[in-house]
Amino acid sequence: MSAPQDGPWLDGAAGRLVRPYTISNGRTRPSTSMDLLSLVMATGATPLGYLGPEHGQALDLCAHPTSVAEVSGHLRLPAAVTKVLLSDLVDCGALTTKPPTFHDNPTDRSLLEAVLDGLRRQL
Repeated sequence: MSAPQDGPWLDGAAGRLVRPYTISNGRTRPSTSMDLLSLVMATGATPLGYLGPEHGQALDLCAHPTSVAEVSGHLRLPAAVTKVLLSDLVDCGALTTKPPTFHDNPTDRSLLEAVLDGLRRQL
């Protein structure tokens, strides 16, 4: 077995040593409603009780407003598992969440054109 990479839960040859459903204690639904674009941010309150290492990593990622999708990507966990972890932190008061802010119409043509123009400039 090779040395762990990126922490004790990953192994270079085997990959993730702990299955995602184990991290969320088998739960598949978060207690707090959020989608991938919801923003989460640490409140500064210390969570009470035991939380797993992934909870701590998620909390560290939320020092500034961060989307659920970003946290999921950094943790290398499925979005459903990440939402459960984040909702645990919301429930204990360590995180706040707010829905994404859209203009009046999330598919507003001018907004989409501005995004397209920005992408074209990057290429």
